[in-house]
Amino acid sequence: MQLTIQTQLQALRHWFQPWERVVVAYSGGVDSALVAKIAQDVLGKRALAVTAVSPSLLPEDLAAAQEQAQYIGITHELIATHELANPNYAANPVNRCYFCKSELHDTLKFLVQNYDSAQIVDGVNADDEGDYRPGIQAARERGVRSPLSELNVNKLAVRELSRYLQLPWWDKPAQPCLSSRFPAGEAIDAQKLYRVGRAEQYLRQLGWRVVRVRSVGETARIEIPAEQIAPFVQATDMPALVDHFQGLGFRWVSLDLEGFRSGKLNPVLSPNVTH
Repeated sequence: MQLTIQTQLQALRHWFQPWERVVVAYSGGVDSALVAKIAQDVLGKRALAVTAVSPSLLPEDLAAAQEQAQYIGITHELIATHELANPNYAANPVNRCYFCKSELHDTLKFLVQNYDSAQIVDGVNADDEGDYRPGIQAARERGVRSPLSELNVNKLAVRELSRYLQLPWWDKPAQPCLSSRFPAGEAIDAQKLYRVGRAEQYLRQLGWRVVRVRSVGETARIEIPAEQIAPFVQATDMPALVDHFQGLGFRWVSLDLEGFRSGKLNPVLSPNVTH
């Protein structure tokens, strides 16, 4: 296993060597943080990490991304994106992520014009190719490269490489954008994003690391791993939780007894659907 890790790390470092400059689309997740770390190790000041700031990003996650970038040592910039201004995004169709990544990479492309036409890279890994990710199409249409995917580095390998490189967040739970908490067809606005983000942060502060609050109409549906449901029920002050969620604007609060599953609201793909 150690040899495999070293081989993958060498391949990733070799991937970056030909580029004069790169801009990493950096969310602060484990994947993009690994890409940023390797880009910094290989290119130094010729690597730049950029994080998009919008209502779909929790302030706490932005702060964590900034701390991680400082730890890595990579130059880090913030840019504002305005995906909610696009009716195609706000209406929340099944391909919402296409419009989100279009906004992101169009904004990054404008930035790159002032950065010696650097190559934009992202943190898409090999496992992402098997999920419904219309955002990948938007990125590729704009010439974005995905070193992890191109070198067949999957999520498990990303965590192993991150731990090998002694990145403290190697086991950080995935935290997709807050817009993923809404079923397709339910319109999204800044207030809805705010309340679902504050609801999740409340649960994080109670000590639950892997958690989702799905917003379905006026209902908040809490998802935690199935094996943690019983401890959650026993340990949580339910009246206080309900009171807090209702104070945020939810009318009802429920607990998903199936348990947490990443991408639960993604559409089921047929053999003819591509992304």
